[in-house]
Amino acid sequence: MKASTIAEREARGRAAREHSKRSSHKAVGELHRNPIELLRQSSEDRVHNLVPLRYGRMAASPFTFFRGTALLQAHDLSQVRDSGLTMPICGDGHLMNFGGFATPERQLIFDLNDFDEVSVGPFEWDLKRLTASLVVAARHMRLSRGAAENLVMTAVTEYRDRMSQYAQCGALELWYDRITFDRMAETALTPEARRAVRRGMEKAASRTHENLLEKMAERDGERWTIRDAPPALFHVLGANTLFTEEETEAYRTGNSRKMLERMWAEYLKTMSHDRRELLSHFTVQDIVFKVVGVGSVGTRCMVVLLADHMGKPLFLQMKEARPSVIARFYKSPAHKHEGERVVQGQRMLQAASDIFLGWATGPLGRHFYFRQLRDMKLSANIELFDIELLGGYARLCGWIMARAHAKASGQAIEVSAYIGRGDQFAEALTGYAAAYADQVERDYDVFLKACRSGQLEARTDEDMAADFRM
Repeated sequence: MKASTIAEREARGRAAREHSKRSSHKAVGELHRNPIELLRQSSEDRVHNLVPLRYGRMAASPFTFFRGTALLQAHDLSQVRDSGLTMPICGDGHLMNFGGFATPERQLIFDLNDFDEVSVGPFEWDLKRLTASLVVAARHMRLSRGAAENLVMTAVTEYRDRMSQYAQCGALELWYDRITFDRMAETALTPEARRAVRRGMEKAASRTHENLLEKMAERDGERWTIRDAPPALFHVLGANTLFTEEETEAYRTGNSRKMLERMWAEYLKTMSHDRRELLSHFTVQDIVFKVVGVGSVGTRCMVVLLADHMGKPLFLQMKEARPSVIARFYKSPAHKHEGERVVQGQRMLQAASDIFLGWATGPLGRHFYFRQLRDMKLSANIELFDIELLGGYARLCGWIMARAHAKASGQAIEVSAYIGRGDQFAEALTGYAAAYADQVERDYDVFLKACRSGQLEARTDEDMAADFRM
């Protein structure tokens, strides 16, 4: 098959403007939907007693509400015409789903770090999720309208400029490109930004399995046992469980240890030989349920504590993989296993991935994926950022998203040609982000009214934790 020339690929990218003008991306569309009904749909088949906690975390602010409503925005994005330039996308690329972590070579890099919604979709859907999150966060931090607009322009112009650079790169150059902390420090625009990067490196270096063991577990004879900290952490069959009798029945009748052994055997089959050999040196010490994030609250997530012959720990996270919200509203290739979808999507989009990524099927046919719980992982606390640091962070997110899209799709030439060299695309997304942030605030008000009226039950972490102190 004859390969397309660069000129032909550039022409395809420019031709996509006829299908969807760059200025058209300002539109939010006519949104006739019930946000409460969509929220209820997204809460189906979650752990029953944790759904109020999910709503409680979402109720904290419009920004936390936005984090928990990827389904809503995916629905809304499907109501307007897309660019037609499709590729593997993160699906939930808001500004808190970027973070630092160690590569297998122990190099600290910054990248996308959440792939539960990864799927094939229009490239701009990721950018619209990111830019809307920047405006919602800016309003939460009481920044001016102009400051919020500048954040979006910064992120999108960085995406444009980096995509233009990646359009000049060979396939291997793209595959090997990594945004390391050292590289971040070198490209930081201010001394304070460079200091923030260095502080992040120091903090990440301390976030090891050994340090986590001291905080989470205690010796019980010859084995380690993870301490319950409900509602965030508990043993499914223990006294502090938040599972209902019906939910725990499957674990009791199926023998939880045997179920874990079956899942473990299936997980190992998804690993390369050297990784299986490495894991053979570890034995399972304990397993607990962990409540994570905002949007994921109520989905099944377990922490498995293992130890080697020297007693050195390894914490793995075993997280439920549900169908992507993107696939619900955009026709994507079918996946036999949702855990495999997450793992393969992560490997495609990230510059370097966790060596323990894998997948397995759990009780009642639910799909799961495995990864390390914490290995020099770091996330930004944007609440502490001033406007300069937030601007630098927006620029970094735009860079990372461009690298991820270019690597995963091989379509940097087409996307760069579509966006062009001017500000038309960035200005359109600036308008979109502001308009969609308005929609988020309207939906948040509807959500709060539903919580206050009892239509939805919302409980805080503190409220639920108090149940276990009585």
